[in-house]
Amino acid sequence: MSLLETEVLDPQQIEMDYTQLLRQAARYRQEDSQFARWAAGYGVIQHSALTQVRIYQLATRLSTQGVRGDGATFYDLLQALDRLTSAAMWLVVHATYARNVYLDGRPLMADDFKPRPEGHTGGSLNMVPAYAGYLAANVLTGHTRAWLMGQGHCVAAVDAVNVLVGNMTPAHAERYSLTDVGLTRYVRDFYSYRLGADGRQDSPLGSHVNAHTAGGLAEGGYLGFAELQYVHMPLPGERLVVFLSDGAFEEQRGSDWAPRWWRAEDSGVVVPIMINNGRRIDQRTTMSQQGGVTWFRAHLSLNGFEPIVFDGRDPAAFVWAILEIEHRLETAAAAVQAGQSRYPIKLPYGIAVAPKGAGFPGEGTNLAHNLPLMGNPHSDGGIAALFNQGARRLWVPPAELHHACDQFQRHPASGRPRERDHVLVHRSVRLRTVPPVPFRPVAAASRRDPTRWTTASPMAAIDAMFTAIVRANPQLRPRVGNPDEMRSNRLLATLEQLKFRVTDPEPGIPEAIDGAVITALNEEAVAAAALANKGGINLIHTYEAFGMKMHGAIRQEIIFAHHCAEAGRPPGWLSVPLVLTSHTWENGKNEQSHQDPSMAEALLGEPSHVSRVVFPADFNTAAVAMERLYQTQGQIWTLVVPKADIIPDLFTPDEARQVVAEGGLRLDWAGHASEQARIVLAAVGAYQLGEVLTASRRLAERSVPHSVVYLFEPGRFRLARSEAEQRHQAPLAVRETLFPPTVPHRLFVTHTRPEVILGLLGPLHTGPHTSGLGYINQGGTLNTPGMLFVNRCTWAHCLAEVARLLDLPPTHVLSAQEIAALEGKCSPHGVIIPEVCV
Repeated sequence: MSLLETEVLDPQQIEMDYTQLLRQAARYRQEDSQFARWAAGYGVIQHSALTQVRIYQLATRLSTQGVRGDGATFYDLLQALDRLTSAAMWLVVHATYARNVYLDGRPLMADDFKPRPEGHTGGSLNMVPAYAGYLAANVLTGHTRAWLMGQGHCVAAVDAVNVLVGNMTPAHAERYSLTDVGLTRYVRDFYSYRLGADGRQDSPLGSHVNAHTAGGLAEGGYLGFAELQYVHMPLPGERLVVFLSDGAFEEQRGSDWAPRWWRAEDSGVVVPIMINNGRRIDQRTTMSQQGGVTWFRAHLSLNGFEPIVFDGRDPAAFVWAILEIEHRLETAAAAVQAGQSRYPIKLPYGIAVAPKGAGFPGEGTNLAHNLPLMGNPHSDGGIAALFNQGARRLWVPPAELHHACDQFQRHPASGRPRERDHVLVHRSVRLRTVPPVPFRPVAAASRRDPTRWTTASPMAAIDAMFTAIVRANPQLRPRVGNPDEMRSNRLLATLEQLKFRVTDPEPGIPEAIDGAVITALNEEAVAAAALANKGGINLIHTYEAFGMKMHGAIRQEIIFAHHCAEAGRPPGWLSVPLVLTSHTWENGKNEQSHQDPSMAEALLGEPSHVSRVVFPADFNTAAVAMERLYQTQGQIWTLVVPKADIIPDLFTPDEARQVVAEGGLRLDWAGHASEQARIVLAAVGAYQLGEVLTASRRLAERSVPHSVVYLFEPGRFRLARSEAEQRHQAPLAVRETLFPPTVPHRLFVTHTRPEVILGLLGPLHTGPHTSGLGYINQGGTLNTPGMLFVNRCTWAHCLAEVARLLDLPPTHVLSAQEIAALEGKCSPHGVIIPEVCV
């Protein structure tokens, strides 16, 4: 018995000993000549006795059920699958090492090799039988499943199979074909690093899944996020096969909770399969060191999964595993719906066991990750011979290959789409109904008098608008990513309406089996729940400081959406709000770990037409932001929102719509002699606007002409870095209304660090006439006024900076006591900020 079969055999899954297994496989071969021809294997593709028995039983079941799929004969298809797999592995190693491809299989000479080979070869070799098996499962059943690959660096496997079967996006189809010329161009494009005449990457091939990968959903460069997302992706009636990495298993926590989230009533069928090759880049995986498959199987069982181990070298084993996992999941779901069981069910989970780089020299070694040969075949004849020897074992004669590939191109027979067009690729989600915005009244005529202001929590607007939109659009599956503190963050109606998803609801708590709020003290895991739900409607919220834990997951979505739009297939999923609240300026009570605007700053660096970072100033602007964002697609809106109920109602409904539409607004009711302004005071953030307005009233008292501007979306005023970003910019007329060229003095008071905003707003920067105030990394256990003071951005600091810019004596705008407080000569309490009641 092989080591692999020792790993795979499980007394609970195979009710016979190994000798009986061998006898049963032999009997099947004697009884069925077609089965025997397939069971003989092909080249490096061999079928263990266990896989043979499983496949024979699968064939019997499908025949009994009358499943005809695309009309291919079962064992003819599996023989074709062996050849497709072998040929795709042959192409994978050529993509890494070769610059010329010859379908006749001739040995390559020195000049046929790349001087500098590159590729993630071992993982890609492991992925070929997985992806080819996925295609075969679709052919057998006549159903095009979606697919997702966590280890995006193994994309060479997917691309190689797709080139052979003609399942390509337009960018690939116009360059590659199943000919010497087409495949040579393919391998030369792989890691070519070439730029086109337009200054962009010339090759549509990437090191990872990209916008040109047929059926690609995520880059997979951030390992571990596919593990968090897959269970939340398919809607009822949809099927998803997800390929995971044992290396990524130790990258992100939270994947163990998938059984807690899956419900047949609102979730599609998921087929998680880990490629268990035991190695990272430089060493064995932690899982391998802890006990390998035996340990992992026990781990999965303890966490609510049903592990199913199979031969990861055999594409037919993947076919069996995909259909078996689906069958077991559907059987378990039916038992719940019949009242015979309850959630959580044991979620079937495949473990595909294979040495890294199986099927080619160097398999199972650390070298297999990138370049499995011990040297460069371009310059070393011995290594070239080793390559040719390994490649020859994988080569498939052209006639056999063409016949095999034809078996995978019968989609019209069952009327199903190509795998490049699976259902998750082409999400197109729109609101059917946009409910009215619950505006708060604003007494426009009295806004200069703060004693007449009304106040509210902008987070209450987020809450009200989200729940109204969800109620008005019941066709959309809602998901809320919640790391904790929903009530504290004032999402009260959202929680009562959607409820925490749990498996054992606690009386008196808003929990439900079918709850739509995914809660865990793991920011990446809960963000993934919303990011994955691209067929529905979503919201993510968190303390602002903890948003940085989500950064990798959010950024991966932004860059993939951006690339898809550039490739001509803009995403159709509803834009997702990331609400950063309990933020830097209101979380002083929790020490400086809770005082960090870095998430908004980082996302301001991403493409502004995809990563929209906005700063609602009050209830009405927050409500309009929610209304507007759910009428856009393929964007991540980062909303930096105060939760306190002391935020003044300052924007009328019309002004709220205008500031959201244009990105900024001059507050004509504020300022003094704005048409003759000597300086523009620009606020970014609700608390910053409050300080600017206080400073503005003092300037008006001292007859200093100035205007007040609120920047709701600073990214629309940057120097555009692409045509798409340029189209997103605020029109020139808006810019010049807010920042007239004749008024060079400008003071930006910002929620973020001032350097970030001053850099971002380069086109508005007027050199020494421009200054910025904001977060300067000061904090502690403080209240909001204290935070503003220690970061030097109170109204008094604003006035001092105005005086400096306009070359006015400080005493023109500040009292002697105020100046003393700013200079650290007396306490600011009762002078600049309120007294503290103890």
